[in-house]
Amino acid sequence: MAASSASNTPATPASDVPDVLRPGLACVFCGINPGRFSAAAAAHFANPRNDFWRLLHDAGFTPRLFDPSEQFELLDLGIGVTNAAARTTPGSNELRRGDFDVERLLATARIYEPRAIACVGKEAYRGLFGERPDHGPQLRALGTAGLFVLPSTSPANAAVPYAERLAWFQQLRAWIEPEPRQAVRALVIDADERVLLFRFEAAKGADVWWATPGGGIDPGEDEDAALRRELAEEVGLVGFERGPWVWEREHVFPWLGRLLRQRERFAVVRVSSPDVAPSIDLEPEGIRGWRWWTLDELATTTERLGPPALATHVRTLLRDGLPASPISL
Repeated sequence: MAASSASNTPATPASDVPDVLRPGLACVFCGINPGRFSAAAAAHFANPRNDFWRLLHDAGFTPRLFDPSEQFELLDLGIGVTNAAARTTPGSNELRRGDFDVERLLATARIYEPRAIACVGKEAYRGLFGERPDHGPQLRALGTAGLFVLPSTSPANAAVPYAERLAWFQQLRAWIEPEPRQAVRALVIDADERVLLFRFEAAKGADVWWATPGGGIDPGEDEDAALRRELAEEVGLVGFERGPWVWEREHVFPWLGRLLRQRERFAVVRVSSPDVAPSIDLEPEGIRGWRWWTLDELATTTERLGPPALATHVRTLLRDGLPASPISL
């Protein structure tokens, strides 16, 4: 069985417990750090009084109760495990702020692209991000991974009833199944062949990316009506001539505490003026600004773009003309 160890995890400091990772997992559980039982066993949550493995089974993540020594078998179920801090300590209260490595976890998210990362305990999340969370889905995301906070499964957290901890594990299992969403987007191009993109940031300190204007289709709307509503709200565009639908794609991404499986189509909209005048407050939508991009800027930026390889796709449209039917991205 293919297994990933700490030796090939991004920017990994020395750890007594190997990471359990591979690309494309549904969920990676992130404990706070190895304790002495886990270090001795080289396995996550190895303390026999830790309820992690029992909660994983009772919540339906595993078909039977796994032993910590079987941790790599989780990969075939779409599950991974890592830690927020690598250093082994007798108790997590002995960790220092510098032990937590959020950049390593971000690199893990970007390389392995799990659907979600679940912090096992509020202190794991607080050590990484410097803020105290509530249990459940978080507004912040890491790369394309949604974040969820579970109660600690440690015996030190015995004051929280097992049934309450199980309920959060069950909620996580339901949450990692993405909600289906139909959406429309506009490739808005001005007279200088610049492309309009909006800056999306779900929460302060969260990942930033730039994407075309647009959004979800409301009940009872068709695609054209939805696109016109979105452009009126976000750009201030009304009465425009919509070009054909040129692209389509499906992708899973976290947004404002939700995991969405979005099917979206893109239409070309050409404008003569670069004026942008939103008719609604965009901040509750997670939009923190906008700008016009040249194709050279799109091709050379290190910023995250949606869709990826946007400059290549736009150049192909401008060179080859509009396709007869939408091209799958």
